[in-house]
Amino acid sequence: MLPRDRHLTDDEVALIDIAVFSSDLWTEHRGAPFMKVLLQAPNARWLHMFSAGLDNPVFGMLRERGLTVTHSAGSSATPIAHTVIMQVIALCRGARRFPLGQQRHEWLDGDVDDVEGRRMGIVGLGGIGSEVARLAAHFGIEVVGLRRTPRGDEPCTTWASTRLHELLPTLDDLVLTAPLNADTRNMIAARELALLPRGAHIINVGRGELIDEPALVSALESGHLGGAALDVFTTEPLPTEHPLWDMPNVIITPHSSGATPLAGDRAAAVFVDNLGRWVSQRPLRNVG
Repeated sequence: MLPRDRHLTDDEVALIDIAVFSSDLWTEHRGAPFMKVLLQAPNARWLHMFSAGLDNPVFGMLRERGLTVTHSAGSSATPIAHTVIMQVIALCRGARRFPLGQQRHEWLDGDVDDVEGRRMGIVGLGGIGSEVARLAAHFGIEVVGLRRTPRGDEPCTTWASTRLHELLPTLDDLVLTAPLNADTRNMIAARELALLPRGAHIINVGRGELIDEPALVSALESGHLGGAALDVFTTEPLPTEHPLWDMPNVIITPHSSGATPLAGDRAAAVFVDNLGRWVSQRPLRNVG
């Protein structure tokens, strides 16, 4: 484990051959120094990430230096899927609006929406998206998933991602679980938001950059979108002055949807398995 209270000497940096990065380190105060040291380590050969997202440019830099990068993808799929279903219900049942009324001692209009019978589109059908689809069906939600190339073994009706614009006008809920890459960055912009029916909801547990944030703010302010539940943002932590904070139709969580004890245990188990593979010179799991 790298000390947090002092700089490593060149000799100590040269001793690093394996590095492990857990989610509790991924902050602006710890993540950058960790990666800076690793980029300078001449003998580093393997980095394991407890998280699944490897879209930060630093990972490409590490690969260029010859490091193998692995991750614990799938370990947090269950709690993130639980969060998505919770947010769908919360947006339908006024879980943001009614507490605001309570703070003002205001008896609000009690109309709420059904969850049963809604139509959900899931962009990204990896482990998280597939688990969301499986759970949503138990609540009577019709689900259509999008992925680059449907395989035929998905837990829901699945279309190719090229049909996004065809799918959007039919949805009550748009759920984003896709990874961030050149194809998905700002994939939901002003045009896509306008294609959603008035009153639709967006739940984003993928990456903040999947959505054009200013366009999202405009769609929420205009009333075209009924609400949004956001766990990820273009800039994290979300700046205190950002308009999303004060919107009565927005639920904000601090990139925490998958941070549960059981998810941490599963992530650690993937690393322990990979450590055994590394020592015995067998192929590693989840190479990114």
